[in-house]
Amino acid sequence: MNSTEVILLNFSEIRRRSIKLWSGIPNEYLNWKPDENAFTIIEMIRHILEGEHLFHKIIENRGNLGNYKSPWKKLKYSDLKNELDFAENYRADFLSMINRLNELDLENVKIERKEVGQSKKLGDYLNRIAYHESVHTGQMLSYLRTIGIDRPQIWD
Repeated sequence: MNSTEVILLNFSEIRRRSIKLWSGIPNEYLNWKPDENAFTIIEMIRHILEGEHLFHKIIENRGNLGNYKSPWKKLKYSDLKNELDFAENYRADFLSMINRLNELDLENVKIERKEVGQSKKLGDYLNRIAYHESVHTGQMLSYLRTIGIDRPQIWD
């Protein structure tokens, strides 16, 4: 396996486990949140899906977002299926972009985010994107523990 294949496998496994977790949440809990300042469950799911698209745009622009407008901006919250269906083409585009990368790209392409003082190699940046979703998966597991809902077995 080359580096790009490993990165794609990691993204695939993280999303598979996220969807397994999200699918185990009864719809009546989608608007639950642990406190007033937290995401609701459905907001966190969207944050992950929308965030991946935002990260994709950051990569395409090598760090500069410019006047980015989210395709999710006017989308009403409903349920998991709607969120996943809406994100499907954006996800495919993101994975396709990764699939076109080579070792030199991962090492030599720089993502410069001056507004947050960040300068990263593309390979590093991609791993940080995967970490973002993983952190929120752990957060969601904590939500379910707090609510008292059985947590799906994501460690298969």
